[in-house]
Amino acid sequence: MKVNVEISAEYREPYAVIYTDRLTDDVQRMIDVFGMNETPITALQNEEELIVLQPGDIYMVRVEDGDTMIYCEKNSYRSRKRLYEIAGQLGKQFMQISKSTLVNLSYMDSIEPGFSGTLLLKLKNGCKDYVSRTYLPGFKKYLGL
Repeated sequence: MKVNVEISAEYREPYAVIYTDRLTDDVQRMIDVFGMNETPITALQNEEELIVLQPGDIYMVRVEDGDTMIYCEKNSYRSRKRLYEIAGQLGKQFMQISKSTLVNLSYMDSIEPGFSGTLLLKLKNGCKDYVSRTYLPGFKKYLGL
């Protein structure tokens, strides 16, 4: 694979163009790497202290009683951002499983049948939530079901 890098003051943000005759696994991997949109997330540890979280540290993001809660391995934090804003900062390992919940798919522990055709998803830190029927087809596709 040939690589060409052009450095110029006219470019404010890096961008990549891939020229190919077909979509191979290598090209798809490059698209995935370049397409990662991960940026650190800021959240409130208490009323005054902001903490910076890396997307890989986050297990679940859920809206509870109007607050956006971020769950990590042992602690939870409150964010002032809306769920869709946080979703835009997280990478491809996150999936929305309901109207109010995002999960880090790399921390899935188990899945159980739920009520009315839903699934109960349990994460390795003990957090759990239902995959709603609206998001179930995409979730099943991810699992290869």
